[in-house]
Formats: sequence, C-alpha cells, structure tokens
Amino acid sequence: MFRQAFLQQLGNNRLRVEEQLVLEECERRGIHTKLYLVKHVQRQHIPIDRGCFICGDMDVIHGAMRLLGIDPPSADDFPTMLEPFLHRRVWRSSVPWLEEALHAGREVFAKPAGRRKYFTGRAFSAPDDLYHLSGISRHEPLWCSEVVRWLSEYRVYVVHHQIVGVAHYAGDPQAPLDMEEVRSAVAAYAGTAPSGYGIDFGVLDTGRTALVEVNDGYALGAYRQVDSASYTTLLFTRWEQLLKTASNPAPAPHV
Repeated sequence: MFRQAFLQQLGNNRLRVEEQLVLEECERRGIHTKLYLVKHVQRQHIPIDRGCFICGDMDVIHGAMRLLGIDPPSADDFPTMLEPFLHRRVWRSSVPWLEEALHAGREVFAKPAGRRKYFTGRAFSAPDDLYHLSGISRHEPLWCSEVVRWLSEYRVYVVHHQIVGVAHYAGDPQAPLDMEEVRSAVAAYAGTAPSGYGIDFGVLDTGRTALVEVNDGYALGAYRQVDSASYTTLLFTRWEQLLKTASNPAPAPHV
C-alpha cells in the first residue's frame, strides 16, 4: 500500500473527477493525501518516491516519471493481437498522406499516434477540415481508419486481466455491448497488457461490438459509472508496475 498520494488540483483545491474519486478511496483506505499544482511537478517540488502514488493528467504523470527515472510507455492504441476486434481497417499514416487523401475526395478518420494528443481524433471529409491540424508538425504520426458510425461507446476498466467496471460515455446507452466479445479481447490481450488499463468498445451501426482503442492505465480518465474503489485500484496497480522500472527511486526534492 502507498503511504501517500499526490493529487493534482486545478487551483483553490478544485479537483477533476479522477482526483476526487482517488481522494475518496484514499480516505477510506487511510492513505494520506496531498494536493499539488502542475508547477510543483515542473519545478520538482514534490518529494515523490516508491512509497508514493501520483494522480494527474498525462503531461504531469510523464513529469513524475522523469523524476523517478521511468521511461514513459509507448502508446499502443491498437495492439496487433486485437486487430480481429476492430471490424474496420486501421493503419499508421502521416499528415502529408491525409492531405493527399482529402484532396482526392476520400473521407478518413484520423487521430495522433504518439503519447501526446495534439488534436482530438475525428473524421476528416474535406480539405477544409485540415484546419484542425493547425500548428501540428507534418512529421507527426497518425492513426487512420475508414469512417464508421458508432451507435454507442463504452470504457471497460481492467485490472490484472479482470474486468472491474464498464462505463458508457457516448451515444445510445440502450445499444449494449456484446460482453462475450469484450471478454475475448481482454483474454487475447492478457499476454502483453499492462496490469491496469482501459479498453474502449463501441457498437457499430451494423450491431457488431468493435474495439475503439486501448488506453494505458497510468493517467486513465474516469467516466461517471466507474466506482472509486475499482478506479483507484486500477491506477495503483499500474503505478506499482511502473515503479518497478524506476532507475531513480528516491529523488531529492528541490526546495
């Protein structure tokens, strides 16, 4: 068990949904909590070590990883063994390719392929849509896919290959997932999956349940149907796994 949890605040002790859930669970578990601002991580003012947990957005968690000597995991939104669950074509591409495709009259869904999400994934249907890429390097890798219609989308929370929660986040909640398909995907991913992660599934307009994407658990977003105990356990489990790779387990904080 962690002796202390650092939780990111937005200022004036305001918390996002994620940190509020972790705060509630830490209080139940008797874990001391301390709120911090982004600047505290940037200035290395947080005395974090192997006995501490940290909760925050992705950029902040990457900063904490650097303090501890942890290499941030590579983003793997579409693991190879899960390709049979996509039910659509997905491929790696580039900004120049997307530009050419749009000028040729193609409609393409595109999203960033790196750890940093420079723009929100969306369907691009005309050259005018390229303004969504303003300021993005032409060398930025992309994930592209054929455009499909989702009736509903859900996040499935997984700890040690076990489903601990399912939360609806978009579309029609009356369009249910095929949980046998979901469990099959979780089993297929078990050999290489992180200890805690989120795997998003949706229901296509064909009625099929399909993989949307996979999200690592260390800075995973929380949707309202997930309970604080399951969500916190997922984050704790993944952070404990990452701490085992730390090369600087007890950095001295700057004062």
